[in-house]
Amino acid sequence: MTPGSEPAATTGDSEPTRIKICGVTRPDDAARVAAAGIEFIGLNFWPTSKRYLAPEHAPAIAAAARAAGATQLIGVFVDARLDHIAAIARDLRLDGIQLHGDETPEFAAAVAQRTGCPVWKAIALGGPDDLARLHGWSVDAILLDAPTPGRGGAGQVFDWRLAAQARSVHPGRRLLLAGGLGPDNVRAAIDAVAPWAVDVASGVESAPGVKDPARLAAFVAAVRS
Repeated sequence: MTPGSEPAATTGDSEPTRIKICGVTRPDDAARVAAAGIEFIGLNFWPTSKRYLAPEHAPAIAAAARAAGATQLIGVFVDARLDHIAAIARDLRLDGIQLHGDETPEFAAAVAQRTGCPVWKAIALGGPDDLARLHGWSVDAILLDAPTPGRGGAGQVFDWRLAAQARSVHPGRRLLLAGGLGPDNVRAAIDAVAPWAVDVASGVESAPGVKDPARLAAFVAAVRS
């Protein structure tokens, strides 16, 4: 079977587990991800990231993705100015905004109002005390990640029991699980956490920003097995 044709895995609410491939930097990779029926592509606009996508190069990525499938484009920002986020969201017709820095709930609300896009907030879980950080966010989804200096994308797994606890405390919340996921462990992660979606970058790469077709296909197959 080709990637995207397998039955979807389900969460504890009997919904299919969605997939986000983050840090896409090349049109060919964007087209491959979209053609596989993957729900979300993450475009990283944080200049410090190893997977940084310069805004002037982003239209080619967006065009390739949209020509190949119905995937949604999620812009990833870290402590960016509102005007900067709004301009990129407008120019690329982004389908969503992911805030991955030290943004406040008030800033997230301003982003949603200014762009008209769904807003996701990334929260790093290093220990039980971090679960309190999930409160107070009026956003469309929360992305749970490992605490790393590089704001994710480091291939580090955190304690999935924290993510499962977050899900039990916030049963109606859309939770994405990130942090060190790959073809070999994503099935176990889904079984342990039952997230709304899983998010991967380094786990399907041959180099930062370069997606490996075999690992990408294996990841999709593991989620949808």
